[in-house]
Amino acid sequence: MLLESLETHQFRNLNGKVSWGEGLNIIYGENGQGKTNWLEAIYLLATTKSFRTQRPQEAIRFGVDLAVVRGSVARSRNVRRDLQVTLQGSTKTLSVNEKRETVTNYLSQLHVVAFTADELEVVRGGPEARRKFLDRGVVSLHHTYIQTLADYQRVIKQKNRLLQDIAESELNLDKARELIEPWNRQLVSLSTTIHEARSDYVERLQESLQRRLFEREEITICYVSALEGRGDLSNYEALIRERLSFRLQAEIASGYALIGPHKDDLQILFDGRDIRTYGSSGQQRSALILLDLAAISVYYSWHNEYPIFVLDDVDAELDRRRIIQLLEYLKERTQTFITTSKESLVSEFSSSAYVFEVKSGEVLEISKPTVERTIVATSESI
Repeated sequence: MLLESLETHQFRNLNGKVSWGEGLNIIYGENGQGKTNWLEAIYLLATTKSFRTQRPQEAIRFGVDLAVVRGSVARSRNVRRDLQVTLQGSTKTLSVNEKRETVTNYLSQLHVVAFTADELEVVRGGPEARRKFLDRGVVSLHHTYIQTLADYQRVIKQKNRLLQDIAESELNLDKARELIEPWNRQLVSLSTTIHEARSDYVERLQESLQRRLFEREEITICYVSALEGRGDLSNYEALIRERLSFRLQAEIASGYALIGPHKDDLQILFDGRDIRTYGSSGQQRSALILLDLAAISVYYSWHNEYPIFVLDDVDAELDRRRIIQLLEYLKERTQTFITTSKESLVSEFSSSAYVFEVKSGEVLEISKPTVERTIVATSESI
């Protein structure tokens, strides 16, 4: 998978078109020039979302009402696609080869794995960040799963509203159960699908995890259902049906759905200890990188091609040793985009990277990898 070019119009402070290189792309420039904006544009093109805000319309340049991000993507077997995300007000329009497309079909075109400061919430923050990490991974393998998530959120929202209405009306338990049952039947089916999909994905991650790429400590992960210890998880469908019935009174009292995979978590341990509580900042960063690399490996094993990888402000998030190890691991695997403001880092890796300088949102290619050009020349001469 290769992002060949990216073009933006009125997206933050960006304008123009950039042709990217295979392998490592270093986006260099002083702070505030728009380096991260280019990564955000790449991420938006792939996911239809921003890694910086929950409201992508905030990325529309001030004073205008429309922004466009367009890119050309090359896939295996010489398949090429032109993707476009248009932001206008609070709406997003997606297109593939100039034809409007649904989110489910659009998300199958380009996949990105991102390491950013916000993504550190996966190892530092609450369960919601880890659930989102897993759900992104599942969607990368099963694009229709995004509809399952949307249906689940819709049912939970409707059930919560009904629970609050029941509590205010003081209906008897039998009548309340009658009203809730249709929503619970949907939750049983949707929850089972989500539980099984996440559990399967975590197993694949665990198999692909390079546990000691950076540190001596061993990283392990485990999917933790909120129903753990409540019955037979191997028959999740029967278990959640029983728990939904048993906990009805408690749900009415709280006014919210208490049972379901929206309460689950991903446990991340190093040497058997919770990395969120006991891990150092460096260990947490290493753990997230290892999870990202495992996600890349799982994607490759499923699709037989690598996703693209983006890493914002690389020298602020990782020390030099980790940067070298990471880039060496990614070499010959992914098309990688990193940002930096450090000229020393650019100098160190310029022989094996495409280097782009950003000034006031505009990008200028300043060097190409000498190693790759030599290899290509040798190959052509043969």
